[in-house]
Amino acid sequence: MPDSWDSKPTRPRIVVEPPGPRAREIIERDKRVLMQSFTRWYPLVVERAENYVVYDVDGNMYIDLNAGIAVLNVGASNPYVVEAASRQLGKLIHYSLTDFYYEEAVRLAEKLVEITPVPKPAKVFFSNSGAESVEAAIKAARASTGRQYIIAFLGAFHGRTMGAVSLTASKPVQRAGFSPLVPSVVHAPYPYPYRCPFKAEEPEECGEAALGFLEEWILGKLVDPSEVAAIVVEPIQGEGGYIVPPDNFLPGLERLAKRHGILLVADEVQTGFCRTGRRFASEHWGVTPDIVSTAKAIAGGLPLGATVGSEQAMRIRPGGHASTFGGNPVSAVAALAALEYMEKERLCERASRLGEAVMKRLREAADSGEAPLIGDVRGKGLMIGVELVKSRETKEPARGEMERILLRMFKRGYLVIAAGASTVRLSPPLTIAEEALMGAVEALIEEIKRESGSQHS
Repeated sequence: MPDSWDSKPTRPRIVVEPPGPRAREIIERDKRVLMQSFTRWYPLVVERAENYVVYDVDGNMYIDLNAGIAVLNVGASNPYVVEAASRQLGKLIHYSLTDFYYEEAVRLAEKLVEITPVPKPAKVFFSNSGAESVEAAIKAARASTGRQYIIAFLGAFHGRTMGAVSLTASKPVQRAGFSPLVPSVVHAPYPYPYRCPFKAEEPEECGEAALGFLEEWILGKLVDPSEVAAIVVEPIQGEGGYIVPPDNFLPGLERLAKRHGILLVADEVQTGFCRTGRRFASEHWGVTPDIVSTAKAIAGGLPLGATVGSEQAMRIRPGGHASTFGGNPVSAVAALAALEYMEKERLCERASRLGEAVMKRLREAADSGEAPLIGDVRGKGLMIGVELVKSRETKEPARGEMERILLRMFKRGYLVIAAGASTVRLSPPLTIAEEALMGAVEALIEEIKRESGSQHS
């Protein structure tokens, strides 16, 4: 590993207040030619990135706390990944896997079957993104069971293609204007311990209530279980607010699904590949889904999705589903390199250790009154949510305060984004230097404290 990649600064360096002149010029060009169907958190125009350091086009240097939306688990431009992809670029860039064969995809599929917590023997379908990975899971579930209904959860985010967005229920704007969506999708409440939809005081009570509602009301009064193909769940909700469910929820959901012959699909697109301190978040609760959808961090930053499921669950007739670019050989070898690097550098263990240190410090700041806007700190590994509230008694979301905090963090050189209504999400590269990470946490606490002071002044 080159020293220049490992030895990175631990503090940001801002030489021109962002956005600088070059950034502003590019942003204006962007507005003229790109469809503005997505929102940007702040005016960051990236020129290059190495490990956990991001450089903008005006020479500013930032500490990355979002990893390109939980994609760069092995760090940006990881030399292992770059070398593997570069070699492959000179050998074979593309030759559609859905019509022909090449070994790179087979090798990756063999590795994924080995490490993914699904019943064996298992099969893999390759695509290009998280949404496509979920789409494949939906189609496989319907095809293999002969059933049509899919149960998803309120607060969920599964993507924005028509099938995936039909399961998504994170923010109304993500669905508005696209109806009718895919039919036969039913949403159930997700147990959100800090804001339990059933008003339960204890997390375990919230989990039991969510399972009871699903059994008694959804399956008891709305949809016959014999018509349900799959329950699709994020082991930890991502865009919904980095919500960690009670410990009894996922095991209970697995038992419920088995009882009714329903497939359990885990959307591990954001939680997978050591992000939570385990290869897959499902493993925290000893759950074995029938199908696991993956993408994001799988290929070190290159586009790739993989749907992995039991042989019984992954039964679509030949011609029933395909993807021209899915399993691209460059992405496949990049993924093999990224997975090898995660194992060699023990990134799962590192994420767990660093995550515990971060959450300990944030909880201390909340409990001591140092950062009174913090209502809840939750997470596993380096998938951490810091929910900000105007008052701990009312739990009113501090949305405006959070947006100001994120903008000031950006101006200081820290790249932090949000999830849910008012939750700061921390999902840095798992390779981030501990000093850089803890320095960023201190900066965040300072900005929360500053916002608390202005709120009461």
